[in-house]
Amino acid sequence: MIPKETIEKIFDTADIVEVINDFVSLKKAGSNYKGLSPFVNEKSPSFMVSPAKGIFKDFSSGKGGNVVSFIMEHEHFTYPEALRWLAKRYNIEIEEEELTAEQIEAQSERESLYLINQYAKDFFVRQMLNTNEGQAIGLSYFKERGFSEETIKKFELGYAPQGSDNLTKAATSAGYKLDYLVKTGLSKTNERGSYDFFRGRVMFPIQNITGRVLGFGGRILKIDKKSAKYYNSPESPIYNKSKILYGLYQSKNEIIKEDQCYLVEGYTDVISLHQAGIKNVVASSGTALTEGQIRLIKRYTKNITILYDGDAAGIKASFRGIDLILEEEMNVKVVLFPDGEDPDSYARKVNFDDLQRYLATNSQDFIHFKASILLTDAKNDPIKRAETIKDIVGSISIIPDQITRSVYIQATSQLFEISEQALLNEVNKRLGVKNVVLQKEQAAFEQQQQEKRIPQKNTNNGKHLLDVQEKDLIRLMILYGSQFITIEVENEEGELEEVNYPVAQFIIEEILSDEISYINKDYQLVFDEYLDGIQQGLVISEKHFTHHENSNLNRIVIDITTQKDSVSNNWAEKHQIYPVQESERLKDAVIQSVAIFKMRTTENMIADKQNALKHEASNDTIMELLETIKNLTMARNLFAEKLGIVITR
Repeated sequence: MIPKETIEKIFDTADIVEVINDFVSLKKAGSNYKGLSPFVNEKSPSFMVSPAKGIFKDFSSGKGGNVVSFIMEHEHFTYPEALRWLAKRYNIEIEEEELTAEQIEAQSERESLYLINQYAKDFFVRQMLNTNEGQAIGLSYFKERGFSEETIKKFELGYAPQGSDNLTKAATSAGYKLDYLVKTGLSKTNERGSYDFFRGRVMFPIQNITGRVLGFGGRILKIDKKSAKYYNSPESPIYNKSKILYGLYQSKNEIIKEDQCYLVEGYTDVISLHQAGIKNVVASSGTALTEGQIRLIKRYTKNITILYDGDAAGIKASFRGIDLILEEEMNVKVVLFPDGEDPDSYARKVNFDDLQRYLATNSQDFIHFKASILLTDAKNDPIKRAETIKDIVGSISIIPDQITRSVYIQATSQLFEISEQALLNEVNKRLGVKNVVLQKEQAAFEQQQQEKRIPQKNTNNGKHLLDVQEKDLIRLMILYGSQFITIEVENEEGELEEVNYPVAQFIIEEILSDEISYINKDYQLVFDEYLDGIQQGLVISEKHFTHHENSNLNRIVIDITTQKDSVSNNWAEKHQIYPVQESERLKDAVIQSVAIFKMRTTENMIADKQNALKHEASNDTIMELLETIKNLTMARNLFAEKLGIVITR
């Protein structure tokens, strides 16, 4: 249990912009910050962070909350886990007992898998640094590759001993369940018992962008034709290799700073480049580049440079990855290393200045890169040359932005000495096929949306849904709840006198006086929080909700009070138009909102009585219903008069 005082300290200390900037590249937009959504794929930034309110709102996915709920959403943490993560980031001490074996078992499965991977990582590090076998085999291997102690520590490299079940025995003795060891892929079982998956290998922990260990890569050091050079952890509930990039945890800040990401293939490529001074680099870990990995990079930069060794077969296989990058509207360049060299070996051979110079001078766009590779095979064969041009045109047609496509068409025209019109015709032909598919998908989507909307109109018996009115009252309470408005009330002598009311209290009393409740249960939840506060003599603030541990309540309030677009501070001065702000006419806004809510609620009550009248046979009951309808209609007309609405029926 984390003490309340510690939770408050975490909220007060954690800078929401600073924290989210670790995951999303944010740019200043007025008093807020904007970036691309980390939850869905999008081309235009709709993710907003408000440092003043301490909240974020993602208009693409609908998610919103405070700094804790962001970590919960992004990392799939529980509330306590997110608090602990933030406490660790800001060096805030949490006085909690160390987990016992029983408590470890009681953790959720995902958290248990994270804990086991963390234990395994520490185990591999200890084995390498503190045992004779680890020092002689693992540590000596890394030092032979030129890795410094600082680099080894930075990437938390380790060694898995050669024994059959060293890790399995140690972990189960420490209280970790064998079932979870198997789920992470650290242990295997057969009819003879349990054994370690990684044995006699140097270990590379694979981390997510917050540093949590998701899995491992292990490299064998002895020559063994029966064993693969690298073993990787199998996929698990916490490890999906298509959505992970090795080294991103160590590189993300540098990627943002340089607005550039170098993409390599292997673990040692990343580590050697880091040690050489090129720190904005990640690896796909030997897998074909995926959409998930590209979108992960896109959070931090739109510029990718792929670093290849001289293996022609491997390069051709990577063309699909280049097309995926282009499809995401990102800028892609390529650097080829000399024959026999890869990023790892070249980074260890030259100094930082020479390495930087090589990367800068040998960087080429995807057209020249593809052309140089494919034309080598084509030689003077006109058919193969035409196929090469079509291949490049295929890549150009993938690019969503028309201007960017035009620039690449011009470059291709000049390179191959072929008319721009011919290339444009081919691009348009390919786009036509693609657009037909997109139009069908859009039509299907719109049909689904229409089907969802139609029943909503017919299920309320002609009554008002009231969602808009309920939402507006809650919004006014959240934004202005503690501000005072002056209301005329009748005193004991029957005279009118002015009384200052907090907005929240006025709205609550108006609703309770007519015994009205909210239809929307979420809004009723917010209303009840205010009511509890009023009964204790407090008018709670917006911060009460944005820091609330109930993430649902947190989301509701942020959804209500956050707008995607807002007028900039200098707009009025620029256009010499000064609209009256809601805060300047707060009393009228509150009274009108209450009145229209009551009017619509009264109209719904009238509709209920009229429906009851249709099915009533008793004369006495009919007369009662008619009298009630008459009284409700009079009340409705009073609200309408207050609003300046003319009732025609």
